[in-house]
Amino acid sequence: MDRNSAETPPAPPPAESGALDGSAPLPLYHQLFLLLRQQIMDGSHPGGALLPGESELCQRYGVSRITAKRALDELARLGLISRQRGRGSVVTRDLPLPALHSNFDELLDSLLAMGRQTQVALLEFDYIPAPPGVAAELEMETGAPVQFAVRTRSHQGKPFSYLVSYLPEALGRLFEARDLRDSPMLALLEKNGVRIASARQAITSVLAEPKAAAALQLAAGAVLTRLTRVLRDETGQPVQHVTAYYRPDRYQYSMTLMRVSGGGEGEWGVAVPPQG
Repeated sequence: MDRNSAETPPAPPPAESGALDGSAPLPLYHQLFLLLRQQIMDGSHPGGALLPGESELCQRYGVSRITAKRALDELARLGLISRQRGRGSVVTRDLPLPALHSNFDELLDSLLAMGRQTQVALLEFDYIPAPPGVAAELEMETGAPVQFAVRTRSHQGKPFSYLVSYLPEALGRLFEARDLRDSPMLALLEKNGVRIASARQAITSVLAEPKAAAALQLAAGAVLTRLTRVLRDETGQPVQHVTAYYRPDRYQYSMTLMRVSGGGEGEWGVAVPPQG
């Protein structure tokens, strides 16, 4: 039974019977709204295209007409579609901005290039006691002073990343807050003799907290890609801890995998580019 209506929804066709989950805490209309919004955002339904009508959505996803209508109304409220009598729901969103790419194979070059090709806004800058988790990653005592900075990066005037970084105080003192408005942090470190030799990072999806959501022009609770990275210098010392939150519609992260030489079945590694 559709929780959003007393109607009995039609049985979903086998090909898409798992598309929506009636047992999930998220209402069916919102599941359908999110699915259609993603299809619009990734270009599956480009500007000017017609979305499936209410009847087709009911049949395809096994929901009631009221649920389909509510999902379409929400898309219209956000300006993603225009509901036109006699024609249907027309996608009105402009083509999405080209997604920025970051490549693990050439991580540092990719980060520096991104820093030069995008615009930065410095939201916060201070020296604070290191939180426990950050202190552990930077291999220092909890509460030791660290440089704390919060920035956003934008492409073509649209924000795509929200960056929270920590540096050991000695490294942070190598440059001023104003320098971060003009140069990528990695470039400032290298300019001052810090040579980045390695990085360890983890990627997951999270829901946007209010501060990040506002900076990225999203609603709180929107899905973000979170990347946590620790950089080390040539001596193996940690030099930076950064947590980056990305809008997935404006950023892609890629890597090339190759079968490990001499490895057994299923053993793969990240390709290492030739050194020139």
